[in-house]
Amino acid sequence: MGLAWQQGPLGGKAVGQFLTPEPLPERLLFAEPLRRRMRVQLGGTVGLAGGKEKHWVADSEDVVLLHEPGRYPVAYFPLSDVAEGVLELETRTTKHKDLGATAWFSVNGTAHAAWQFSELPAHAAILRDRVAFAWRAMDAFYEEDERIVGHAADMYHRVDIRKTSRHLVVREGDRVVADTHHPLALYESGFAPRWYVPREDIDLAALTPVEGETFCPYKGLASYYDIGTRRRAAWGYAEAWPEVGAVSGWISFEPDVVDVWLDGRKLSLEPGQTVVPHGIDRGLDPEELKGN
Repeated sequence: MGLAWQQGPLGGKAVGQFLTPEPLPERLLFAEPLRRRMRVQLGGTVGLAGGKEKHWVADSEDVVLLHEPGRYPVAYFPLSDVAEGVLELETRTTKHKDLGATAWFSVNGTAHAAWQFSELPAHAAILRDRVAFAWRAMDAFYEEDERIVGHAADMYHRVDIRKTSRHLVVREGDRVVADTHHPLALYESGFAPRWYVPREDIDLAALTPVEGETFCPYKGLASYYDIGTRRRAAWGYAEAWPEVGAVSGWISFEPDVVDVWLDGRKLSLEPGQTVVPHGIDRGLDPEELKGN
């Protein structure tokens, strides 16, 4: 998913390779100007109409996005674009394996909510005098007036959906759960293809809705289904984001839980497909969508 996370080219488990005569370093970091206005909200006051006036702790058109292996991209704001008085230096310090000593700040009283690399090597000067905000410690992040959720937008992440006439069959034991000649193929950066089936080609009586949703910043809220004794064997997006609206209402099946056959070939879950949901630089809880 993106440049440096999941199986991206700078990730720790890239599926591709750089065609160079000499091996590259095990870890490569990449920083670039975001070239989008980005704002960070934490706290606010209730206005006359009962609505909450947003309190911006940072507002910048000069954000730098850092991609490092195994992490989502992180936005770094110039200190000059951080609101006066919101940062309070803590005694806590840590050490980044590539970028050196890291100083931590509380933000409006919220502990461990921002950090700055305080002893950057010369080759990383693009990050000097910049601070990043812990995603899950803030109320919200915005690009212009539109809230972004999950993590900072990765410009190298892409989702493509293609119609196909391939034959896909899903079985649970001897029971045919789905049989279609017109699935949708969803190709997403860093992931193997996923196949979505229209409801008219599914034995819906085989699907048992279960509690619990997951959130994808690129597709929306996913609901899950058991199939017989197979737990969370299928999922779908009832209202997928507009960019991937073609799969709204369609169902995809997990090939390591039920038997999924594509043109007579049994599919299996490819390595490196598990999503790590949480971290200081992202929030993938459905709860983050509240108030969006």
